[in-house]
Amino acid sequence: MSAPTLPPELFDFFRELAVHNDREWFAENKERYEAQVKGPLLDFINGFAPKLNAISPQIVADSRPNGGSMFRIYRDTRFSKDKTPYKTHAALQFRHAAGKDVHAPGFYLHLEPDSVFMGAGLWRPETKYANAIREAILEAPERWKKATRKKSFADKFELRGESLKRRPKMVDTDDHPLIEDLKRKDFIAVHDFDAAEALQSNFLSTFAARCRVASDFMSFLCEAVELEY
Repeated sequence: MSAPTLPPELFDFFRELAVHNDREWFAENKERYEAQVKGPLLDFINGFAPKLNAISPQIVADSRPNGGSMFRIYRDTRFSKDKTPYKTHAALQFRHAAGKDVHAPGFYLHLEPDSVFMGAGLWRPETKYANAIREAILEAPERWKKATRKKSFADKFELRGESLKRRPKMVDTDDHPLIEDLKRKDFIAVHDFDAAEALQSNFLSTFAARCRVASDFMSFLCEAVELEY
């Protein structure tokens, strides 16, 4: 059986949704969403599951239509000035089995017409977990450098996200050689894809290969927050 592929209509749908982001248009095009976005993404999750299990049995690919690895298309507008009801991108998160939300360790895939990328790590962890990672970096700096500076990783990923303005309290000096890593609030590594790559027949395998490249990074983070990887 061939691997699940993402159809070009997925991006077409989101281009049109960006122009017609209202409930009436979405209702008229709901069947398109189901056939061109939701269905292919759930197939992708199912196809990725065995590959992910081979990388880490603790990271889960959940193909349930609701509450699984695929994010809802509906925006939470309660606290936003932007009241448009729908997201204009698709997103998948393959999170740690112990995690309950987007802050859990995991892999992420973002699919938007002009922005396709994947992430690995922890986005905006609670302070106690961020401090646990910082302590782990201080205790094992060479392992951290190996996980984040080795060529196979550095050629594919870039550490991104927000950082503290000042050094954390457990760091004695601003001159620490890993000060920029220790100041991170987000411990995430990002790889950018060309949108055309996402439509290729081998994209699922390519995505899995990138996840394997980030495995040492993920292992370090999971161990730091006392989770198996």
